Amino acid sequence: MGKTDKLRNASRTAAVELQHLRFAVAANDCGSLRRAADMLSVRHSVLSRSISQLEYLIGATLFERSAGGVTPTFAGRGFLKIANLVLEQIDALVETARSNGHGKAGRVSIGFCTSISAGNLRDTLIEFRERFPQIALATVERSRIRLMNALRDGTVDIIICPGRQTYSDDNVLSLWSEQILISLPEDHALATREYVLWTDLRHETILISQHDPGRELEDLLISKLVVPEDRPKIERHDVGRGIIKSLTSMGLGVSLVTESDIGAHFAGLTYRELGDGSGASHLDFFAEWRANNENPALKQFLKLLAERYSCPSVGE
Repeated sequence: MGKTDKLRNASRTAAVELQHLRFAVAANDCGSLRRAADMLSVRHSVLSRSISQLEYLIGATLFERSAGGVTPTFAGRGFLKIANLVLEQIDALVETARSNGHGKAGRVSIGFCTSISAGNLRDTLIEFRERFPQIALATVERSRIRLMNALRDGTVDIIICPGRQTYSDDNVLSLWSEQILISLPEDHALATREYVLWTDLRHETILISQHDPGRELEDLLISKLVVPEDRPKIERHDVGRGIIKSLTSMGLGVSLVTESDIGAHFAGLTYRELGDGSGASHLDFFAEWRANNENPALKQFLKLLAERYSCPSVGE
């Protein structure tokens, strides 16, 4: 590449603005330029022109456009993944500056890949807000991989997830266990029982989300039904918990959930305890944070976790 080409590319890169990235990410999230424009309260023509300009500046087509909406191209998927990370870091930077500028006592960002409709995480966040109203509390729900990346680059201070997946320079705290339940259509034969055994699932279709904590739930199912012939049919869907509940309510199968999921009522669904001869089954949750994170607000949150879950004192 010649010097002239390098200068031209540098000039185009400098012309890319945050608004270009926000418009492109919104279009990808909504799957439609018009819906993205409505969500951002801008004219459709403005958003469309901005994305076309961005494509010109980077020299690549980001979206395939059709009457049904937009879908990212191969180049677009890679670009949008990085754009998401850039925007998250910018938002965290601005929020930190705003908190300090307003004289607040700090900010803590908590990442998770579980529901907060009920259960321990919800109760912990509520108590933290009540005890430390001066600390800005940010919550981030992402996949486990994205949360680990965010922990690495400092976008989040602490993550709370089922299972353990740590790096050597991280601190880990064992928290709580959540009971595993079976989610059923209200008219399902197993709904007449108060307690369902893992072996009762042999002839069922189990709907599993490929998002977290789907992997842990599937591993637990396999560990309980070791013989392949005894296992139910497993259908994996690249959707979140809400869509899995919709599919379950439609009678397309049953699903596994943790007790924190049941706070959000869903029409047509019911829940039953799930276990074996030794009792109910549970999934363990852990907190993980960087050992060199000296955020005072994080230390307050860690102390609260230690108090609530009878852990040794942390953050001293």
